Amino acid sequence: MYTTRKLPNTRIDVADALRGIAVAGIILYHSVEHFNIFTQETIIHALPSDQTVADVLAWLLSGKMYGIFAMLFGLSFFIMNDNQQQKGKCFSGRFAWRMCLLFMFGVINVAFYDGDILMLYACYGLLLIPISYLPSKAVWCIIGLLAIQPVELYCLLTGFEIDHTRFYELSGIINHAHEHGTFWENALTNLRYGFEVNLRFNVFSGRLTQLLCLFILGMQLGRQRMFYNEGKNLQIWHQILLISATIVIALSFVNFGELEGWLKPIYNLIILLMIVSAIVSAWYAFEGVRRVLHHLCIFGRMSLTNYLLQSIIGCAIFCGYGLACYYKLGITYAVMVGLGMVITQYLFARFWFASHQRGPLEGLWRKLTWISIKQI
Repeated sequence: MYTTRKLPNTRIDVADALRGIAVAGIILYHSVEHFNIFTQETIIHALPSDQTVADVLAWLLSGKMYGIFAMLFGLSFFIMNDNQQQKGKCFSGRFAWRMCLLFMFGVINVAFYDGDILMLYACYGLLLIPISYLPSKAVWCIIGLLAIQPVELYCLLTGFEIDHTRFYELSGIINHAHEHGTFWENALTNLRYGFEVNLRFNVFSGRLTQLLCLFILGMQLGRQRMFYNEGKNLQIWHQILLISATIVIALSFVNFGELEGWLKPIYNLIILLMIVSAIVSAWYAFEGVRRVLHHLCIFGRMSLTNYLLQSIIGCAIFCGYGLACYYKLGITYAVMVGLGMVITQYLFARFWFASHQRGPLEGLWRKLTWISIKQI
C-alpha cells in the first residue's frame, strides 16, 4: 500500500504551463473542427492552405492536448491526496465529491458544446481513488497494460469488431442541430446525447483506456516528483525526449495499414510524451523559455474557466444559432478565430488574476469541494 513520503508539494509552474498549452491547443483544434460541425455545405471563404493546416494541427494537437490535460489531472489528484495524507486525513470521500462537482460543470458545458470532456473525466477520476492505494510497482503495471491499447489489441488478435453504428447516428443528429437548430434545440440535443456520444467516441478513437492510462501516469509522475528539477529528473526527461522523438520519426514513415486501429493511439501517446518531455526539458534548461511560457502559466491556472468559456464563445461563433461560421470560414480562417479566442481569454485571465488568487470556476470548485455539512 502506498503511503506519503512527506515531501512538500510546492506549486509546479511547468505543470501550469503545460496545462495552458493543453487548453490553448484544445481551443485551436476545436476551431479546426468548427466545434464539432462537419458540414456538407460548400465553405464560402476557403484557402488552398486549409488541408495542410488541418493535417499539421491534427498531427500536433488531436488527442495530444486532451491527453496532457488528463495527465495533469492525475498529477493534481496526487498533490491534493498527498497533502491530505501528510495531515493524517483521508481524501477519498472528498475527491469523490469533487468529481461529482466536476460532472455538474460538465453538464453545464455540454449544453453548449457536445464534445465536453469534463463528465468523462469525472467518471475516470473516481477510478484513481482505489488505484492510489496501490504500491508503485502495481501502478506501473496498470499503466503498461493500458498503454498497449488492450481493447484494440484484443480486436486485432480475435477479429472482433465493435459496432459504431450508434455513434454515427448520434453524431448525425447532433450535427444537424448544430447547423439548423436554435440555441435551445442545440442545448437539449447535447444534454440528451452528449455524454453517450463522447463515451462512444472514446471507444471509436482508442481513448477509452488511454485517458485512464494518462490519469494514472500523471499520479505516478507526481509520486516520483518528476516535474520538479530534483536529482536525475532532468536527465530522465532528456532520455524520454530522445527515445520518443526517435520512435515518432521512425513511425512517421510507416504505413500502419490494418494495424492502424491499434497503433495510431499508441503513436499519438508517443507524440504526447515527446511534447511533454520537450517542454519540461526546455523549461528547466532555458530562462528565456520560462519567460515566454510564463504567459501560458497564467492561462493554465484558469484551465477550467477557459475550457467552459471556449465552449460558449466557440459555439456562438460556429453554430447555426450564432454567427454560423461553420460554412463561412475554411480551416485556416477558423484557426485564426481560435487564436483570437486564446488571446482574448488570456487577456481576461491577466485581468482576473490582478485581483484574485484563483479563476472564477476554480475558486468556486475549491470552495464547494471543501464545504462542510454544517455550512449547508
